[in-house]
Amino acid sequence: MSAPEVFQLSMGPLTGVAFGPDRSQVAVSPNNNEAQIYSRSGDSWDLKQTLSEHDKLITSISWAPNTNRIVTCSQDRNAYVWTPTAQGWKPALVLLRINRAATCVKWSPKEDKFAVGSGARTIAVCSFDEENNWWVSKHVKKPLRSTVLSIDWHPNNVLLAAGAADAKAYVFSAFIKGIDAKPEPTVWGDRLPFGTICGEFASPNGGWVHDVAFSPSGDALAFVSHDSSVNIVYPSGPGEPPAAFISVRCPSLPYLSLTFTNESQLVAAGHDCQPVVFSGSSSGWAYSHSLDEAAASGSRALTPNATGTRSASGGGRLNSEAFNMFKAADTRGQTKAPVSGAGAGAGAIPVGSDGMLLTVHQNSITSVEPYEWNASGEVVKVSTVGKDGRLVLWPVSGKAPGGIAGRMANLQM
Repeated sequence: MSAPEVFQLSMGPLTGVAFGPDRSQVAVSPNNNEAQIYSRSGDSWDLKQTLSEHDKLITSISWAPNTNRIVTCSQDRNAYVWTPTAQGWKPALVLLRINRAATCVKWSPKEDKFAVGSGARTIAVCSFDEENNWWVSKHVKKPLRSTVLSIDWHPNNVLLAAGAADAKAYVFSAFIKGIDAKPEPTVWGDRLPFGTICGEFASPNGGWVHDVAFSPSGDALAFVSHDSSVNIVYPSGPGEPPAAFISVRCPSLPYLSLTFTNESQLVAAGHDCQPVVFSGSSSGWAYSHSLDEAAASGSRALTPNATGTRSASGGGRLNSEAFNMFKAADTRGQTKAPVSGAGAGAGAIPVGSDGMLLTVHQNSITSVEPYEWNASGEVVKVSTVGKDGRLVLWPVSGKAPGGIAGRMANLQM
C-alpha cells in the first residue's frame, strides 16, 4: 500500500472540508467564521481566497461537483450558497428559519436542493425559488428530539438519512413537489410524501449518532455512535423490521465519521486518530484493517518543525509510573502506560517515547470523505481531516496490511 499524502493546512482544528469538482481545490474552515479555498500546487496547497460572510464558527461545508456551488452553514443560524463569478465567489442567503445553530449541510445528488441539520431539532431541506430569486426551506421536525449531527442523501435524490443526539438514526423523505420527479420504489418505501419516516434505528447502547451514510446502491444504511459501535442496517420493506441490523462493537474510542467505498466495505475514523476499514455483507460485518501503518513509521510531529524542546526526564512527582498510566488513560485512551516501539493493544492508540502519537493524525479525525474513484465507481482514495489541522489522502486497499491490523482483533458482533 502506498504512503498517504499529508498536508498541514492549519495549526488548529478544521471544522469543515469540501473538495472542488476536479479535486484541485479544497474549501476548509480553520475553526472560525471563514471558509478558506486552497488550490493544489504540486505537493502543497496554496490559499487562494477567503469567504467571509458568517458571524460565527462555520460548522460544515459542501461543494457541488457539477454546478460548482459551495454551501456553508454556521453557528450563526445561517447558510450561504456561494456561486463563482468573474469577481469572485458571490454569496446568497438561505432562509433557514431556525433558532439554533446549523450543524451540518450537504448537497443532494442532483444538486437542485440541499439539507441543513440544526440544534433546533429540525432539518431544513432547501431549494431555489426562481420567482423570488432566493433559497427557501421546508422543515422536517418529527420525531427528532435532539440536535441533528449528520445527514446523507440517498442516490435517488429523495431520501435523506440523519443522525441525532437522541441516539437514533433516521431515514426521511425529502420529496419536494415541482422539483423532484416521482421516485422509483425502493426497499425504503414507494409512497414518499415530504417528511415520511422510512426508518428509525436506535444506537445499541444509547450513544448519540455521530455520522450516517448510505451505501452506493442506497439499499443499506450505516451509522457510527458514541457507544463505539459501527452499525449497518438492511431494510426489508416499508413498515417491516429490518432484514438485518448488524452492530460491530469496537474496543476503540468512538468513531466520528464514516463513508462507504463500495457495497461491501466502509471506512470509519474518529477519536482513535486513524481510519479503519470494515467489510462484510447482510450476513455479517467485521473489522478488516487500519489504513494507518503506525508501527512502521514512528511518531510524526504535529508541526513541520519542532516548536520546542523537551527536557530530559528524571525523577519527581510527575514522572512516576502510576502518574504516566493515568495520564495515558486520560489523554490517549490507553489502559496501560505507553511503551516505546511497542504495539498497542486492541482499541489503544500507539504512542512513541516522545509522547507523540505513532499515527499520521495527532488528534481526532472529524471527517472521512471519498476522494477518488476508479472506472467501476468504487472509491480508491479517501480524505480525512482532523483537529490537528491536517488533511490526509489515503489509498484504500482491499487487503489488510501488517502491523496494527491485529490490534483490534477482539471486536465482537
